[in-house]
Amino acid sequence: MSARHAHRLRLLRDTDALQGLGVALLLLMLSGGLVYVYYAIRVWNLARRAPAWPDLDPQRRARLLLFGKRCEDGEPDRDFQQRIQRALALAGRHPQLELLLLGGGPHPTEAEVAERELRAAGLSEAARITLEDQSRDTLENLRHARSLLREGEGDVLLLSSRYHLARCSLFAQWLGIEHRVCAAEEQWAPSWRERGRLLLEAAYMVWVESGRAWARLLRSERMLAKVS
Repeated sequence: MSARHAHRLRLLRDTDALQGLGVALLLLMLSGGLVYVYYAIRVWNLARRAPAWPDLDPQRRARLLLFGKRCEDGEPDRDFQQRIQRALALAGRHPQLELLLLGGGPHPTEAEVAERELRAAGLSEAARITLEDQSRDTLENLRHARSLLREGEGDVLLLSSRYHLARCSLFAQWLGIEHRVCAAEEQWAPSWRERGRLLLEAAYMVWVESGRAWARLLRSERMLAKVS
């Protein structure tokens, strides 16, 4: 079993996560599915509107958080390649941009793969890169990144695939990270596969938001610590 699969299995065995799932299912039934519709619209709108070329002040510090993606045999798939190419293009346009590459896993980690691909594609040796290679999922990505960011010092960009941006933004809000989003894809032109991913993301967001609301209602420090 891979480390990532083992991590996911631990999450599914987590009683707090299962409580959140139960609350989410109850809300879905009581609302007649309207809760899900709300999140589906939210995920869809952010995916559609996210800029691929965010405006940055050249005189202001900026950090770009590049989210990794599971690699088979150390080779990035199409989604991950798009994220890497967008980071490369932004770094070329904005020399002041600092790159924080996120993603753990077995060697080579997702962060290491991103650095390797960026260098191979011609990223300047002078480019400032930091690797965060201990995390296993999006929330851990941002939790570990938070310790590497200093508050109040420049813009923070979250770079990922359009279908993934709503989750990234939600978790960043939970962790108190002021940010803007940036899409890996140049244009909004979702395939049927990507539309399916958007719908799955909406379902996941119903689950995690319901679980967090339940934890706050219970005032459970143990549960809240898992999402902060």
